[in-house]
Amino acid sequence: MTMDTGLIFHPYMRPDRTARQTFEWGVQSSIACDRIGFTTMMISEHASQIWENIPNPELIMAAAALQTSRIKFAPMAHILPHHNPTKLAMTVGWLSQILEGRYFMGIGAGAYPLASYMHGIRGEDQTTEHLNDMVRESLSIMEKIWKREPFFYEGKYWDAGFPEEEVALTEEDEQHKLANYSPWGGAFPEFAVTGFSANSPSMRLAGERNFKPVSIYSGLDALKRHWEIYSEANIKAGFTPDRQRHAVSQTVFCADTDAEAKRLVMEGPIGYCFNRYLIPIWRRFGMMDGFAKDHGIDPLKADLEFLVDKVFVVGSPDTVVDKLNALFVQCGGWGTLQVESHDYYDDPAPWFYSLELLAREVAPRVSLPHAKNLQSA
Repeated sequence: MTMDTGLIFHPYMRPDRTARQTFEWGVQSSIACDRIGFTTMMISEHASQIWENIPNPELIMAAAALQTSRIKFAPMAHILPHHNPTKLAMTVGWLSQILEGRYFMGIGAGAYPLASYMHGIRGEDQTTEHLNDMVRESLSIMEKIWKREPFFYEGKYWDAGFPEEEVALTEEDEQHKLANYSPWGGAFPEFAVTGFSANSPSMRLAGERNFKPVSIYSGLDALKRHWEIYSEANIKAGFTPDRQRHAVSQTVFCADTDAEAKRLVMEGPIGYCFNRYLIPIWRRFGMMDGFAKDHGIDPLKADLEFLVDKVFVVGSPDTVVDKLNALFVQCGGWGTLQVESHDYYDDPAPWFYSLELLAREVAPRVSLPHAKNLQSA
């Protein structure tokens, strides 16, 4: 099977962008990706970060719903501890119906302490264990709501219920039946979770629940470890791991020549974002360590040019194909390359051209290992 292409929209917009510009860029990106054949668009949810300013990813999805026809959307992710589970279940179900099934649901516990604080979660309640406990209770409530069977649940973090519906004895009674906000077709949506750290607990949760694993690329060793954690938990839970479901997000840029691709990244919006936002953050929180370890250098010496040459997937279509195939040999491969989006709002042409090259000239030439190796590589 060949690799699919998708977009992950954080969105890494410059801090001076207005809300309307961010929103417009999200909708424009979804339309362009649908046109060129991307299979998925994941849209992040962030309450606190000025560079990642989308508190309601479902608004972009709703705006794009009537202007796209094939691409599937996912919040990546709804931060479950920040939401009332009943309200979120109804919102998700309705949006799934609007998109007529072109929807899957990313869930997370939250990575930004300030965002959790804004939602009343502080101090010891911000531990990974506590937040993951909230995720599990939230998910359980949402699944109960979607079943539309009577219950009342008094939980550790939330109370919720679904009322018993009265039998309609007359035509007038039919008009007062409960609205159905279950996901499209009555089935639960596919769930997805992201993992970054080498020993990501999210990858274990994904395996246990048979959710879609999404790896935020943080180095080759971490990527291989993600699949090990996921597949071990998946097999233990009685499922069969499938690399085609695995998505990996990475910074990727394609142009007609290697030199042009590198120049456009170094001098353009990607370089601007990394120099002013992502590289300082990665160094501060040790997120550069995996990349530095892969190449035997001091993390403090890992600058933009190092990332472009050694970590990102940048170049002509032939070069990008070679780099991806080399990665597939080393790690076993994945099903979808989830391209990290950047702020090309002022001049979308080079960005959309890169995405088109990836979808039409690169992805068809990158294949998963032979089926017999899918669970072992």
